[in-house]
Amino acid sequence: MSPNLVSWLRSPKGRLFGGLFMLAVAIALVGYFKFHGTTSTNQAGGRRPPLAPVSVAVARNEDFQVWMTGLGTVTPLYTVTVRSMVDGQLMQVHFREGQLVKAGDLLAEIDPRPFQVQLDQALAQLAHDRALLQNAKLDLSRYKALAATGAAPQQQLDTQVALVAQYEASILTDQAQVDNAKLQLVYSRITAPVTGRLGLRQVDPGNIIHSTDTTGLVVLTQLSPITVIFPLPQDALPAILNGMKSGTLRVEAWDRANTTRLAEGELLTVDNQVDVTTGMVKLRAQFQNADYSLFPNQFVNARLRVDTMKNALVIPASGVQQGADGPYAYVLDARHVVSVHKLKLGPSDGVHVAIQEGLTAGDPVVTDGVDHLREGATVEISGRGKTAAGP
Repeated sequence: MSPNLVSWLRSPKGRLFGGLFMLAVAIALVGYFKFHGTTSTNQAGGRRPPLAPVSVAVARNEDFQVWMTGLGTVTPLYTVTVRSMVDGQLMQVHFREGQLVKAGDLLAEIDPRPFQVQLDQALAQLAHDRALLQNAKLDLSRYKALAATGAAPQQQLDTQVALVAQYEASILTDQAQVDNAKLQLVYSRITAPVTGRLGLRQVDPGNIIHSTDTTGLVVLTQLSPITVIFPLPQDALPAILNGMKSGTLRVEAWDRANTTRLAEGELLTVDNQVDVTTGMVKLRAQFQNADYSLFPNQFVNARLRVDTMKNALVIPASGVQQGADGPYAYVLDARHVVSVHKLKLGPSDGVHVAIQEGLTAGDPVVTDGVDHLREGATVEISGRGKTAAGP
């Protein structure tokens, strides 16, 4: 080694260069041994690449209920605008806004005095005409006796007979006026026509109301029972009509998010025509609504049970994948190797689906972790393990 090189290596720059060189050599040696050591370990079978974790569900046979869902509107059986049948001053209101009332409950009173006066006048006229009729009948009996002996002419007898008939007709007219006055007096007390819930009051006491008023006094809506009107495709009509012939079809009302069941009822009727603009037919279902969970004009998801498939092969809907060739599923074998099975789907309730072709009972179907799966891939079941297909 030349004296100049030795002198430079002893200088500060030389010592710095030597230190950096030794550090680079050490890093290179560590990387080399780490790479070759890992390779040898893998070749010896000590480690293997991690497997894709998946969740599976076992396909099984069970009775599968076929449901159809439509967005419906809660519609009361009766909605009544309570109006006055007579004209007069509103004296008292016997209800609170939002109150639940029964049919026949007193809601309001109109000043009854004018109608009582009319009734008294009609009764007086009736008594007057009855007295006239009684006197005419007595005269008729006398004229008959006189006419039998020839003391009274026949014309006078005939006139008296006509007079009696006239007074009898007057009695009928008077009785009709009495009944009408009594009816007006009854109408001065406004009662609830049906059982239900009252809305907001439209008229305050002290106002003069008329039978021709369009606003009415209050709106009364029946809440129990109540109905839901919802549309379904016209293709479902044959199954619905067949189901109605065999028995009662069950209907469930769920909230807008389709997470909470609000009520359970039965299908009441089907509309008599299909909407030509949408191809849908309207159905009406009835619910007892004893807890008032359904409210008029509320939007709900109506689920109609059309049929029950006996011993159907069922898997979770999450196990069905969609591809260019149609629906398919990943099925595990005993070695945890997945294979693709093409499927022919049956009805679905949104959570589970019936399988017509492509699977057999007991096949473990991948329901979660399918993002990076391919035909022949080896997987491991995650901690959640196997789940059953049924609800």
